[in-house]
Amino acid sequence: MEDPTGGSSKKKVVAVVGGGLVGALNACFFAKRGFDVRVFETREDIRQAKVVKGRSINLALSHRGRQALKHVGMEDKIVSQGIPMHARMIHSLSGKQTSIPYGKKGQYILSVDRANLNKELLTEAETYPNTKLNFDHKLQDWSAETGLMTFARSDGSKEQIKADLIVGCDGAFSAVRKQFLRRSRFNYSQTYIPHGYMELTMPPINGEFAMKPDYLHIWPRNTFMMIALPNLDKTFTCTLFMPFDNFEKITTGDEVIEFFQKYFSDAIPLIGADALKRDFFRLPGQAMVSVKCTPYHIGDKCVIMGDAAHAVVPFYGQGMNAGFEDCIVFDEILDQFNEDFSAVLPEYTRVRVPDDHAIADLAMYNYIEMRAHVNSRWFLFRKHVDNLLHFLVPKTIIPLYTMVTFTRTRYHEAVERWQWQNKVINRVLLFSATGAVLGGSYLLIKNPPDITKLIIPAEKMWNRLLALRTA
Repeated sequence: MEDPTGGSSKKKVVAVVGGGLVGALNACFFAKRGFDVRVFETREDIRQAKVVKGRSINLALSHRGRQALKHVGMEDKIVSQGIPMHARMIHSLSGKQTSIPYGKKGQYILSVDRANLNKELLTEAETYPNTKLNFDHKLQDWSAETGLMTFARSDGSKEQIKADLIVGCDGAFSAVRKQFLRRSRFNYSQTYIPHGYMELTMPPINGEFAMKPDYLHIWPRNTFMMIALPNLDKTFTCTLFMPFDNFEKITTGDEVIEFFQKYFSDAIPLIGADALKRDFFRLPGQAMVSVKCTPYHIGDKCVIMGDAAHAVVPFYGQGMNAGFEDCIVFDEILDQFNEDFSAVLPEYTRVRVPDDHAIADLAMYNYIEMRAHVNSRWFLFRKHVDNLLHFLVPKTIIPLYTMVTFTRTRYHEAVERWQWQNKVINRVLLFSATGAVLGGSYLLIKNPPDITKLIIPAEKMWNRLLALRTA
């Protein structure tokens, strides 16, 4: 932030609205650049809170998120607090377990605790002397022209600050985004899926994990499913995803046990029948929303990131990773345009919107894959084919999950490449099958078998049938 004449220019004020995961990480990115960073969070400081409110779905940290954490020196610390998951473990109705690796040997995603990660990022942001964290500050209004922001406190008082850049990281129901909705040519859509989620806890058994901890466990049941992710305290967080209609049909403890006995029988002794009866009714099924909008900026004064710009359903494990990647993409564009906000913000919208819309669509698609396709023999066959081709020609054929989870290939480019690969592989399989049929037919024509040796005389066949009938 140096003046070209040699004097020191006044630091630009960056106001980050939202002290959640993306907001806290963004604070680190901006502080590292030397901006005067102010973080404003509606809730109290979760590091002092007795009860942490908000979503608690376990998070799956993968390459994109790790790269963003690495940029601010946090990767090693966060990775050490996560549990590697190398594969999906599919639980059939009969209780049979089958693993499906996520990628090549050595590739894995990490199960991380949302609240702990948020606390670590806030603490890291606070280590920068040019960062100030402000809790109990609810955004009431802001001006896109002047950057003037008004916050309300729980004691009834109000506070105003003026920012050079307002960064909205305040979630799917963003207060910052409300100003965008008042402007023309701002496209916005939100979709609630007909499924809700409910969390249950699987405790340790004799001080150890109740199931193998290096897997993401899935009970796919076509129209609904349950998953389980390991925690550092040796528990598993089980999340039941199911249509709201199904949740509403279960009204008593006995019905809960009957339902689990039918669909998740192997989980009952691990969670505990009494705990199931109690915890199932602790909270109703929670809603899940997908948000798409464009543009992500207003002039040179405001930009939205994370769930404020692109809330996604949690079925690709990319919500947090996409939000973290927002931070690193914005940082890269700041470098590209020498921190000129008037050029940076429209470029960020141009670059990021197609990728975020692509991952929102992929997350919807992956719910169908997780609850239904993993039961399909064709799906498993195609997984083996994709992995084999990736092994043989690693630069030509790359599985979609690998591109999304283990690289920083742009989301929309990964989808386009996946669609192209699918066409090529399906055609190859079709031609191979056709070739095999034609080849077999040709061999039969050229070398016809002796039919008399293959056919049992009709009289013998009739006698055998009679014998079977009287047996």
